[in-house]
Amino acid sequence: MTVSYPRLAARTLRFTLGIPRNITVSPDGGTVRFIRTPDGVTRTGQLWEHDVAAGTETILVDPVALLGEEGEQLSAEERSRRERSRESAAGLVGYDVDETGRWACFALSGRLWAVHLGAKAVHALPSVGAVIDPRLDPTGRRVAYASGGALRVIGVNGQDERTLAEPESATEVWGQAEFIAAEEMERFRGFWWAPDGGSLLVERYDEASVQTWHIADPEHPEREPVAQRYPAAGTPNADVTLWHVDLDGNRTEITWDHATYEYLGRVTWNRHGDPVIQVLSRDQKSAQILSVDVTTGRTTVLRELSDPAWVEQSSAPRFAPDGSLVTIEDAAGWRRVLRDGEAVSPEGWQVRGIVEVFEDCVVASASQEPTEVHVVRFGFDGSVTPITEGAAVHGAVISGPTTVVVRSGLEAVGTTVTVHREDAEPVPIEVLAEPAPHEPVVTLLAAGEHQLRTAVLFPAGHEPGSRRLPVLMDPYGGPHAQRVLASARAFLEAQWLADQGFCVVVSDGRGTPGRGHAWERAVMNEFATVTLDDQVAALEAVAEAYPDDVDTTRVGITGWSYGGYLAALAVLKRPDVFHAAVAGAPVTEWRLYDTCYTERYLGDPRTQPEVYDRNSLLPLAPALERPLMIIHGLADDNVVAAHTLQLSSALLAAGRPHTVLPLSGVTHMTPQEVVAENLKLLQVQFLKDHLGT
Repeated sequence: MTVSYPRLAARTLRFTLGIPRNITVSPDGGTVRFIRTPDGVTRTGQLWEHDVAAGTETILVDPVALLGEEGEQLSAEERSRRERSRESAAGLVGYDVDETGRWACFALSGRLWAVHLGAKAVHALPSVGAVIDPRLDPTGRRVAYASGGALRVIGVNGQDERTLAEPESATEVWGQAEFIAAEEMERFRGFWWAPDGGSLLVERYDEASVQTWHIADPEHPEREPVAQRYPAAGTPNADVTLWHVDLDGNRTEITWDHATYEYLGRVTWNRHGDPVIQVLSRDQKSAQILSVDVTTGRTTVLRELSDPAWVEQSSAPRFAPDGSLVTIEDAAGWRRVLRDGEAVSPEGWQVRGIVEVFEDCVVASASQEPTEVHVVRFGFDGSVTPITEGAAVHGAVISGPTTVVVRSGLEAVGTTVTVHREDAEPVPIEVLAEPAPHEPVVTLLAAGEHQLRTAVLFPAGHEPGSRRLPVLMDPYGGPHAQRVLASARAFLEAQWLADQGFCVVVSDGRGTPGRGHAWERAVMNEFATVTLDDQVAALEAVAEAYPDDVDTTRVGITGWSYGGYLAALAVLKRPDVFHAAVAGAPVTEWRLYDTCYTERYLGDPRTQPEVYDRNSLLPLAPALERPLMIIHGLADDNVVAAHTLQLSSALLAAGRPHTVLPLSGVTHMTPQEVVAENLKLLQVQFLKDHLGT
């Protein structure tokens, strides 16, 4: 029996299984380690090692062999951590390697494990409770891990397991990132080893002041609702502090102006100097980069950043080998690499992240064309040397003389992972991803006044001018996420949707990454106008480019999360343009979403409620005159189901018919095969029924 595309996409985690990930390179460049599943449909990650000189690879850790019939069991804390990082795989999803190259460690099924890399021997270490995020000290002598709200440490030989810091209340946690850091600031860690392995910087957070919400499972009324501390916009955050903790448990609080700078954004313990942290104000309009004296806990301001909209955080600040401070900042409209406040990367490059810092240069990921991401060497002498080329999305890991480049291009579905070593031919690392059932045929446009990067896909075999197809807009459309990239794999689902009889349009409007300071900040206070206007502009540009192939009297729109908000907004606010919508897990009332994300873009609801009112979907409910399907996972702890229920109530009160599809036991992700398949088929049928395909 042929497996449907939606089921295959769910089974393969959108064709990412089998691709090497979590790549690290040993300090001498001689060994590349990575996690890879054994094939393209098995979710269990294994740890592998690639010998650069020999060009051979060896499996180091097979979770199935370690766990046997017992199988993997995840704690509630680990499930929550994976939800924050959008992790759907199993087995090994992370590991750590010490700088000596002797040891690796990982958590598996709540237990702590160590690998002697020379002997390729794996053994379990004694641990307490469910292990979270184990990290080796750089000298390879000890492993620290979080468990039960405490931070603990043990020798790699299995001796001297003990607590370094433990909570004094039920709301206090040591060694883990709080909800806001993990969900919205892309900081998933809560402790950092000193280079000498003798102490750590450790986050402590206390959620006592954060309001409690309850996530119920209506399908199982016998079960207690899950209590969750959720910092909604305008309400208190967790109290976050940072401490220097030695191996005897002695601790010193790291001090800064907490009243002004509430968020702990980045922490880096550099090899070449004192630790550096970045803190951010609650309104995110100002930030400080601070050096830390771990002996006294005092901090010194290295740089102060400000922006009338918000300060963007990216790669953590760090020191170059000569002691200069390397940061990524917005300067003259471009996101640039700065060294002690002076621009290293030139205008024309939008820097996305730092790969590595060397004595004479910074290697970073950066874009000139926003649909492409390249790895570029920015010299301290002003030179610019692209390391990658071609219309594709690239990433890299560098150590010693070895560079590993990961590439996904538009020319074919697939990812390549290639090991480059000085004076040697590149060597590929095997990719075991499942072959895609079709190749997307993507046309990229620069649409409208704002040159919106837009992808257009027609059904396979469509003859230009042969018939006018209904249009299906398929955006995300919100900040911090980009859909239109030069990667064929990114358009597999869009092509499948097109093959159901649509012209599918994917467009990145203002606010999405890769286009610079003014572009990203155009959405400030104006989600409901700017992002919707840009989808309309993209549609108009496609209609102009393909007048004989698209029918603008039949336009549907679908999306998930922010894309779900945008889809519902489209039929509520612009029924003259959009004729049917499917809104998945939509934010409908921004007062119900979290502090850090929402206040960054819309401010504080207590001081500017009018901004929240005009960006809410609830007041628009009486205007609904088009078919609308709303889908929501009832176990979603990010965009809680109250969003959909409140909109549905407002629509019902206004007498507006609509469809609600509740997903019992489903979170913000829908990785379950059967759910994902039937959900997608139901959406397509709904759109076909109302657009007349």
